[in-house]
Amino acid sequence: MLIETFPHAVAGAALIAVTCSLLGVFVILKRIVFIGVAVSQVAVLGVAVAFVTGLHPYLGAGILTFLTVVLLAYPFESNRLPRDAVMGLVFVLASALSILIVSQSGFGRHEVEGLLYGDLIFITPLDLTVIAAVLLPLALCVLLFRRPTVYAFMDREMSRVLGIRATVWELAFFVALGLAVAVASRTAGSLLVFCYLVVAPSTGLLLSRRLNLVLVISAAAALGATLAGLYLAVGYDLPTNHTVAAAACLLFLLAAGVPLARWLWRLFRPAGEEPAA
Repeated sequence: MLIETFPHAVAGAALIAVTCSLLGVFVILKRIVFIGVAVSQVAVLGVAVAFVTGLHPYLGAGILTFLTVVLLAYPFESNRLPRDAVMGLVFVLASALSILIVSQSGFGRHEVEGLLYGDLIFITPLDLTVIAAVLLPLALCVLLFRRPTVYAFMDREMSRVLGIRATVWELAFFVALGLAVAVASRTAGSLLVFCYLVVAPSTGLLLSRRLNLVLVISAAAALGATLAGLYLAVGYDLPTNHTVAAAACLLFLLAAGVPLARWLWRLFRPAGEEPAA
């Protein structure tokens, strides 16, 4: 019923969920979690600027996001100012400017909320075309080039031995992340994009240490939360994106119960009992 009534919303939301969750695995491994909320907020600012200036929303989001990820790709490790501080500055500035711009646009409350937070249920055929054209190739690239990306992020010495130019791969990843966020934020909004980049990958990393399996679990968690959230939002007239985000967090909490149960078992198992091999 959901697919028949909102086919474009289901297809577009699924592509956004899977692609962002795959990228999010590397965001967490790189320990740059805050980049998700910073870049997604910049994309929202780009959408706001586009509405006011008459540009297409995807163009406005794409331009500002590309400039931001190029800035954040700078090797801050050799600088006094850490990347996290710059990301915090970007987030605060983008958030403030988004509100200031839309407050002067003459939009009503509902239009402002739709502009800033998006709504998956309103994905149009044009939105789906753009989403598929950008996110499908990005998802494929993430899967094909997952090994060199991990080496570039996690093991600089090994990447040099293997002839992998870590700086180039980092820049390529940031650009891919910026493109995905720019396209996704138009309908998913900053909150849900950040959820896909952090919550779903965290679920995968809790349940496995093997990269391939982590990617599969992360994508499955994001997709499952999206379908469940869309179903509940339509059935009970709830805010779509927030319902999806809550469903993703619930899946994470369920996954977190697995290592918690193991820890409690080790802590309270009867004295003298050997743990299972």
